[in-house]
Amino acid sequence: VVIDPPPKHVGILWDSEIYAHLPKLNGIVRQPYLRRDGTLATAAGFDPMTGMFGAFSPALFNVPDKPTKQQANDALLELRDLISEFDFRHSDDRAGALAGIFTAVIRGSLPLAPMFHVSAPVMASGKTYLCSLIASFASGIEASALMFPRNNEECRKLLMSELLTSPPVIMFDNMSTDVVPLDSLCAALTLPYITDRVLSMTKTAKVGTRTLFLSSGNNVHPIEDVARRCVSINLDPKVETPATRTFIKKPLSVVRADRPHYISLVLTIIRAWIVAGGPVTPVDPLASYDEWCSWVRQPLLWLGIGDPVNCIFKQLEDEPAKELLGRFLRSWHAAFSDSPTMIRQVIDKANTFGNEDFKDILSEIAEERGEINRRRLGKWIARHKEQVVGGMRFEKATGKTSSERWLIKSISSVSSVT
Repeated sequence: VVIDPPPKHVGILWDSEIYAHLPKLNGIVRQPYLRRDGTLATAAGFDPMTGMFGAFSPALFNVPDKPTKQQANDALLELRDLISEFDFRHSDDRAGALAGIFTAVIRGSLPLAPMFHVSAPVMASGKTYLCSLIASFASGIEASALMFPRNNEECRKLLMSELLTSPPVIMFDNMSTDVVPLDSLCAALTLPYITDRVLSMTKTAKVGTRTLFLSSGNNVHPIEDVARRCVSINLDPKVETPATRTFIKKPLSVVRADRPHYISLVLTIIRAWIVAGGPVTPVDPLASYDEWCSWVRQPLLWLGIGDPVNCIFKQLEDEPAKELLGRFLRSWHAAFSDSPTMIRQVIDKANTFGNEDFKDILSEIAEERGEINRRRLGKWIARHKEQVVGGMRFEKATGKTSSERWLIKSISSVSSVT
C-alpha cells in the first residue's frame, strides 16, 4: 500500500545530520550506466556496487554485450548526422559537441567532468539549440535555463539549491559576460561533493556534483581558472542573418522522440572501446579528469574524431592574465636580467624616458588614480610567483634586506619533477 510516512519519522530524518543506517547514494541516473570496471549496469533501482539509483526502464535500451569497432563506427555516423547542420568553426568544435553528448549520457558514472560552453559571434547561431540537444541526452525532461550568477555568494546559493535535487543538467543560457572563475563553480567542476548550509536553514548538507554543466553566449568565453575546466564549442554560421536559417532535420525533436535509441548509440561506442582493450591515443593529459578522458575523449580519438581537449589547451595559451604575465616577465628581464630587484626600482625604471611599454604594462596591472600602486604591484607579483610563462618565472630573492626583492629565473635553471 502506497501511503505517506508518519510526520514524526519524516521529521527525525529531516533533522538528522548523519544517516549511517541508510546506504550511500552517489547519484541518480536516467539510463544504463558504466561501473568503475567498465561493465554496463542495466538494472533500474539502487545498485549497491556503485551507489547509484537507476530511474529508467531497462527494456527501452539496446546495447550489444560485446560491440565491435564496426558497430561503434555505425553508431558514430548516426550521432554525427544529428549535429551535421551546426556550423562548427573547426573540427575540434565538432569533437567538443560529441564529447558533450557522451558526457551527458554517462555523467552519473563520472566523479568529475568538465563544463561545456557554446559560443558564437552573432545571435541565433544555434547555441541554445545545441545546448538543448546535448541536455536531451542527459534527461528526457527539458532543461531550464538559469542566469549566470553575478558573484560567488550568489553562485554558492544557486548551486546548493540546485544540486540538492540532483539535476541531470545545470544550464546558463545567453550569457552576456565571460564565464568567470567563481569559487563555487570551480569547486563543483573539480570536486565530487560540495558541502554548504541549506538556504534559509541552520543545517548543512553534502551534495554530489554529478551534473552536466552547460553554458552559452555571444563572444563570451571561459577565462582564468574556469578555462582549464571547460570545453568550448565554437559556432560560426558565416551569414549576415543566421536567424533565417532552419534545422531541417530537427535533431532535438528526433532525439526526444527516440531518446533510448540515441543513448544506446553512445553506450555502444564507449563499450566497444572498452571491449577492444581501451586503446590509448597518446595525448597530453587533462588534470582532474582522468576518468572522463578514458571514457569520453579516448573513444572519440579511437574513431578518428578530433581531440575535444585541444580547445582547453588553446584557452590556456590565450588566457589574458597569462599573456600579461608573459609580457611583464619579458620586459622585466630586458630591464634587470636576473638581478634581484625591489618594487620601487621597477616603478622608477618604468617612469624613465624610453620605457613607455614597460610603464603601460605596470599601469595595466597596478594603476590607481593615475599612479602605479607599489603595494598592488607587489601583491600581483606574489600571486603569480613561480608560474612559468615563456620559460621564465618570478621568484623571491633570498637574503636579509629591508624591502622585498624579486628576480627572474629561467625554466632551464629550475628543477622539474616528472
